[in-house]
Amino acid sequence: MLLGGLVSTSMMAPLASADEYNKKTVLTVEEPTQIDEVVLQPGQYVLRLLDERTDRHVVQIFNRDETHMIETVVAISTERLQQTSKSTFAFYETPAGTVKALRVWYYPGDNYGQEFSYPKHLQAAAGAISAQAIATAAAEPAPSAVEQAQPQPSQEADRQAEPLTPAPQPTPQTQVAQNSAPSADTIPVPATLPAELPQTGTYYPAIGLAGALLLAFAGLLRMRTNA
Repeated sequence: MLLGGLVSTSMMAPLASADEYNKKTVLTVEEPTQIDEVVLQPGQYVLRLLDERTDRHVVQIFNRDETHMIETVVAISTERLQQTSKSTFAFYETPAGTVKALRVWYYPGDNYGQEFSYPKHLQAAAGAISAQAIATAAAEPAPSAVEQAQPQPSQEADRQAEPLTPAPQPTPQTQVAQNSAPSADTIPVPATLPAELPQTGTYYPAIGLAGALLLAFAGLLRMRTNA
C-alpha cells in the first residue's frame, strides 16, 4: 500500500545546514511538500527540535529567517542502521497528482530520526483510488459461455495445421434371420426364361397307357362281335 512505500533521497542535503543541539536544518523545497498536515510551498524553511529535554520529537517549522513559526508537528522516533554525514529525508509514496509527503528526517551522524504521520487527506485519496479500481474490476462483464466456447485464432490455426485423420471404415453388420416369409418384392426374378424346359421324365408311362387303351378297345370289339 501507499503507506508502506518509502522513497529515500538526499537531493536536499547539499542545501541543508544544521545546529548540533536543536538539530536545526535548512530545508529547500522545490515543489509543494507536505509535513503531517502542513503543506509547504517551494522555498526554504527551517526545521528544528523544540528546546525541551523531556521530549525530543516535537518539530518546529519556521520560515527561512526564523521570524515566523509556521507549525509545530509531533513526530515519532525512528531508527536506521547506518549513519550518514548529510541530512537525509525520506518521502511517502503518494497517489499521482498529489503533493509529496515527508516521512522521515535524519540529522547528520544520528542513528535515530523523526518520522511524520501520513497525511489524512492523502489516505482518503489513496482509499478512493483503491475503491475505484475495485469497482471498475467488478463492473467489467465476465465472458459469456458462447464467447468462451468460440475458439481463438491461434487455436483455429493449430487445428488447421493438424494432419487429417482418415475416416474409419464401416464395420460389417450381422444380418438377423427373419421368422416371416419374404414378400414377393424381395424374391429375386431371373432376367430371362430358358428357351426349353428341362426333361424331367421318360416315355415308359406313356407306352403303358397306350397299351392299356388298346386292350380296352380290343375288349369292346370282342363284346360287340359276340352279340
